[in-house]
Amino acid sequence: MEAFILDFEKPIIELERQIRDMRSLSDTGSVDLSEDIARLERKVEKLREEVYSKLTRWQKVQLARHPSRPYTLDYVKRICSQFVELHGDRLFRDDPSIITGLGVVDSRSVAIVGHQKGRGTKDNLHRNFGMPHPEGYRKALRVMKLAAKFRIPIVTLIDTPGAYPGLGAEERGQAEAIARNLFEMATLPVPILTVVIGEGGSGGALAISLADRIVMLEYAVYSVISPEGCASILYRDAQQASKAAEALKLTARDLMDLGVIDGIIPEPLGGAHRDVDVMAESVKQEILSQLETLMAQPVEELLERRVQKYQKMGVWKE
Repeated sequence: MEAFILDFEKPIIELERQIRDMRSLSDTGSVDLSEDIARLERKVEKLREEVYSKLTRWQKVQLARHPSRPYTLDYVKRICSQFVELHGDRLFRDDPSIITGLGVVDSRSVAIVGHQKGRGTKDNLHRNFGMPHPEGYRKALRVMKLAAKFRIPIVTLIDTPGAYPGLGAEERGQAEAIARNLFEMATLPVPILTVVIGEGGSGGALAISLADRIVMLEYAVYSVISPEGCASILYRDAQQASKAAEALKLTARDLMDLGVIDGIIPEPLGGAHRDVDVMAESVKQEILSQLETLMAQPVEELLERRVQKYQKMGVWKE
């Protein structure tokens, strides 16, 4: 049973609770409830399909932020047969809100860079709620340059509300760190694959997601600003976040239609947290498939296509 339940999940969770209770009673052997259990299972399956096929953009934002949703280290543990985490930016300190390291996925060496949120208050404080400081982005760039030196493809996992906006982060060059990453990633001579696994918020996400291919999990979101931030600016009221989410068009399907991303990875019914092992296997297969295509491209062609990918985004009027 989920400790955290979203409003639209409540009818489903209640039926699942009834099924568990009936199974417990049936297992005692005092009464046979198999037919009733089967009927409720059909009912809950139909309800799941109905609810999750009609999610609003705001509801998908809530799913992307679900505290039980798998984070970068959850995927690394499941998709890498080997992984060595690398720490520190060699300038200031290590930033636990970004994970970096070298791993092996089905015999293919990869460099992995990903945002890491915490579970529980203590861990969230340690991970700064997944909001990196500039040293986190500098650490990421250090590892990406190391990967480029040894011709190792780069996989980035995106899941952050945004870069940390605190005074110390600004004093240490937050904007410069993000801009430097964008500048350097544009010309790194190795394939870069980005997977948006949860929230993709603002420049904090973009700083490690300038890539040859960008794919998103079905219920992930990716946006220039959070719905709450957008609502505060446009409507002078953060409580209008659901309205802002509709205007931002930040879901995987929206961004696929707009040509911003290159693919969508289906999630288990109910979200990635409902079956983390299945979700991780899907992510693993997508990584292997995308890297096989990207690794076959000559470096010059890879870089040219990367430039063209971003040049053709968006429209403007003079």
